[in-house]
Amino acid sequence: MLAIFKKEFNSFFTSTIAYLTIGMFLLINGLFLWVFDDDFNILNAGFADLTSFFYLAPWILIFLIPAITMKTFADEFRSGTIEILKTRPITNVTLVLGKFFAILTLLIIVLIPTFVYAYSIHELGNPVGNLDYGSISGSYLGLFLLASSFASIGIFTSTLSKNQVVAFLLGICMVFLFYYGFDAVSSLFGDYSYTIKLLGMNEHYKSISRGVIDSRDLLYFMSIIIFFLFVSKQKLTNE
Repeated sequence: MLAIFKKEFNSFFTSTIAYLTIGMFLLINGLFLWVFDDDFNILNAGFADLTSFFYLAPWILIFLIPAITMKTFADEFRSGTIEILKTRPITNVTLVLGKFFAILTLLIIVLIPTFVYAYSIHELGNPVGNLDYGSISGSYLGLFLLASSFASIGIFTSTLSKNQVVAFLLGICMVFLFYYGFDAVSSLFGDYSYTIKLLGMNEHYKSISRGVIDSRDLLYFMSIIIFFLFVSKQKLTNE
């Protein structure tokens, strides 16, 4: 698995994928949070809070993560290298996990620079340090679990087509469905609306972002990740 991890991780930095992902994520967040005079601007909020960032970040990741994952298997199918990989002494599980952990490592690198936002809010608070660290920590954990779930879905959609653009579009659609789709249709189910919301990621993400780590939320995200990695492995087995 380590060899697959290194190959996939290095491929991000030998191409423009890693640099574009990190740059676009930080640029879009930076503009909305610190430059544009809108509702997301932290300086307009009047209090030390990073809620705007944790609301905005998932919507950016809905597009960025499928862009990262679209080539993971679609490119292997298109170029025929998947056949070479299958002749090597590696299992499909190892192949999927190696690529998944490489993407997670890249996502961690993407999120680390945003700690500057927390430090800035810490310094701008009145008094200095007037910041809810429990909520901030929970929000970062929730964002990482959310991004990991997006990545597992993106890997699965990459196994569905040899065309990277198709894999990208399928990834966006499925990630959007699991993040916001259930919230959007929940009002149609009357008394069961909250139950429907619980099927989506957004409700669990908001729960963790409050700073309270509930085992049910952790189990939900882990189930999503394991399920999509498993079906990705099954798709490779059936190829």
